[in-house]
Amino acid sequence: MRFATRDNGTADGELLLVASDGSSALPLGPRWPSLLHAITQWPELMWDAASVAEKVARGEGEPLDPASLRAPLPRTWQWLDGSAFPQHGELMQKAFHLPPMETDKPLMYQGLSHQFLSGHADVPVPTEDDCIDFEGEFAVVTDDVPMGCTASEALGHIKLVLLLNDWSLRAVAPAEMKTGFGWIQAKPACSVAPFALTPDELGDAWRDGRVCLPLRVEVNGAWFGHPNGEAMAYGFHELIAHASRTRALCAGTIVGSGTVSNTNYDMVGSTCISERRAIEMIATGEASTGFLRFGDRVRMIAQSDTVLFGAIDQQVCASSSGQTAE
Repeated sequence: MRFATRDNGTADGELLLVASDGSSALPLGPRWPSLLHAITQWPELMWDAASVAEKVARGEGEPLDPASLRAPLPRTWQWLDGSAFPQHGELMQKAFHLPPMETDKPLMYQGLSHQFLSGHADVPVPTEDDCIDFEGEFAVVTDDVPMGCTASEALGHIKLVLLLNDWSLRAVAPAEMKTGFGWIQAKPACSVAPFALTPDELGDAWRDGRVCLPLRVEVNGAWFGHPNGEAMAYGFHELIAHASRTRALCAGTIVGSGTVSNTNYDMVGSTCISERRAIEMIATGEASTGFLRFGDRVRMIAQSDTVLFGAIDQQVCASSSGQTAE
């Protein structure tokens, strides 16, 4: 099934069941006002959603305007972002002469979760001097995960799959990294593609807790990369097991894959500017690709024969004084 959230003036929006081609949808009704509410009662939601899905399949859905859609979860309780593609880390270490990570565990940080941007909204940033970058990722949404959950058990707790852009401010990041306390200013709100999918909607592309599809990125209409999500060193189930080792995860937790990156980057490109700049530095001694400027447009889509997550298609803009979260 495909779910979306339509703007209705509330903080969490209105939950919709979306047709397989993404062209129409129906509300789930007053019992299921939002996805944040529904994720806590997943079996009951799926029971009710089945009848709504039948109506949509019969052509009874309302026409769907992508511009009216917010992130599937405009806000949630927790956002945990991994770094599960080792090639990305190896390139950064080589380009910047960093020591290798001395760990056999997944890398993960806890980020901003009270706001996720629509995949079609402008992206406000204070200044171009912050070195604006994008990071194409896949992510999953869990139900309640108990502390000590194993990787095999965690597969059953993955209820939805997302496509997202983890915006990054590269000029701000180094100072925050040196503190050892994690990100605050370097990681503004992520953007999320309009449709949240149950894993079965991916068919054969959902394997071993991974989204085995190319993530295509374009900047101002020009190809930037299309690496495949299959190359995760740790599947989402293993990331969830890592995160839940010493604490339970509440329903609605989003877990990200980190920047999608492949070893054959010379053929498939990258999903973030920083990685392309690292490749240039390794090859020539200096980076030639610039960071984003106001007015630049970034588009991301999972390449498939069918409509899956929909597109993230956004323009970067200057933030206004006193701007608040959606």
